[in-house]
Amino acid sequence: MLNKISFDLTDNDLNFIINTAAPNASSKEELKKLILEDESFREGIIGSDKLFSEIVDSIEIMTMVSPRLIFEIFLRRTKKEFEKRTWTFEKIGSQKAAVFDLAEASYFLGDTNILYYLANMLSSFTKIESFTLPVRVRKGIWHKIRFNDMDIDSLARILQIADSNSKFYFIKRIADVSLFIMGVFPEYVMFDYRYPYSGELRPKIVGRIRRSAEEYEETATKYYKLAASEEKAYALNMDEVFLKLSQNFSLARKTLDFITQHYLHISKHSFFSL
Repeated sequence: MLNKISFDLTDNDLNFIINTAAPNASSKEELKKLILEDESFREGIIGSDKLFSEIVDSIEIMTMVSPRLIFEIFLRRTKKEFEKRTWTFEKIGSQKAAVFDLAEASYFLGDTNILYYLANMLSSFTKIESFTLPVRVRKGIWHKIRFNDMDIDSLARILQIADSNSKFYFIKRIADVSLFIMGVFPEYVMFDYRYPYSGELRPKIVGRIRRSAEEYEETATKYYKLAASEEKAYALNMDEVFLKLSQNFSLARKTLDFITQHYLHISKHSFFSL
């Protein structure tokens, strides 16, 4: 049975999977049940070359299925690629260097709970939300505070006044945003923090917080660890996932970077609203 961290795919997703990978199947309803309940079967069919090729060869098809399915397909393909390779090039400072950590990265993605979490996390960034939260200042007096779920600073401010039921979401989201930015839009960090050609630090702007790549990593590591200690994480059986993300930030970032560079390099701005 699949772990409950894996959210069910839509019926449209299931139809696409079966019509693409097994169009002549005699019992499509039985195949749908296997995809949702049998992890080995799901890995085989969603990780198939046929399904991957159908997705990457057509932008139109990408709009016909859920982002959740697209990212699961990309993550399963990434795991396969990590298993076949020995090293990848990574930008370190202004230079590129070979990094030999793909065995660890493949093992990391071999945890299906991690793979499902990353698929759900990536899909959550395809639509950025703004919220208004009523906050009690004193008896009878309430103020409305607006925040954006892509803005670390506003999330951190809300976290300070959030009730116990909401606290978990804000902790998790701060960590997710930090990982997402470093894995999918690292150029934004460089542009915001340093001049792109000289590498010199940009001057600070009053009232605006800027973060280095190291600070984003520290934030992700800190808040994933905090999320792991939340009672709700235990209730959802997610505490181990958050601990692993906290301890293996570089592997999680590498995974997202690989997907961005190889499968989303042209279309990432159409996928994500940053």
